[in-house]
Amino acid sequence: MKIIAASICPVCSTPLSHGLTSWHFRCHQCRYEKATLEPVINQESAYQELDEGVRETGLKLLRIQNFKALMDALRTLKPNGGSLLDVGCAHGWFLEAASEQFDVLGLEPDEAVYKATKSRGLNVRLGYFPLQLNDGETFDIIIFNDVFEHIPDSRATLEACYARLNPGGILLLNLPSSDGIFYKLAKLLHPLGIIGFFERLWQKGFPSPHLHYFNSRNIASLLSRQNFHILMEGDLPTIRLSGLYARISYSGRQSHLMNLLIYCCVGLALPLIKLLPSDITFVAAQRRN
Repeated sequence: MKIIAASICPVCSTPLSHGLTSWHFRCHQCRYEKATLEPVINQESAYQELDEGVRETGLKLLRIQNFKALMDALRTLKPNGGSLLDVGCAHGWFLEAASEQFDVLGLEPDEAVYKATKSRGLNVRLGYFPLQLNDGETFDIIIFNDVFEHIPDSRATLEACYARLNPGGILLLNLPSSDGIFYKLAKLLHPLGIIGFFERLWQKGFPSPHLHYFNSRNIASLLSRQNFHILMEGDLPTIRLSGLYARISYSGRQSHLMNLLIYCCVGLALPLIKLLPSDITFVAAQRRN
């Protein structure tokens, strides 16, 4: 096992070792995984194989359904409402869901997505967290929906969250899980030469690839080390049949026949998939005063 001394696990500070490919690393102590893939948001060449319209269609129904579950959790944790920051708000679906109870603000770094979201009258700023926040601007809730795993420095991000949360404020992370059945299957297939599935789950070659894979245990440990107290944990559905074909095909890297084959296989297996470990986890944590 070759150790990469310069790369340290953000959860337990153990040196990371080589993983399944040149850009993949893992911690054998806490099972955290890391990628050295390069984000290229807003570089035109990065969007040539990505159909954002098809991607939006494929993700919308699943995300909206999951956002309803997250809103139920927030209503339990913050029944009196308050201010909410959605980091990487994308198309603004969570902002719409949360605006009935919370005073919402979104940040979105992708210029094209930002313009589309802003045009619908949503309160959103272009840029990165926390750079686009005003001096002294704080919130009762900060949420990362499928965003935290894309940000290079996890510890620095959590430090910024702590500083930008009001006393008793809540941080909610919704992110992919390395305990999920699809991720485990992708790791099993990779040594057999079937690498596309693994690369797709890391979003290799996309404008904003995944840079981290956590599970419910090591993300809770990381939050605890950064002065957060865990309030609630859970899983969210990974797949809905409606919108699934668009979700499979939006990258444009596979033939229609292959996309159709994957769609049929996943559709037939969906009743079983629902019984297996989910590939999406969430955790709500409170800022320690």
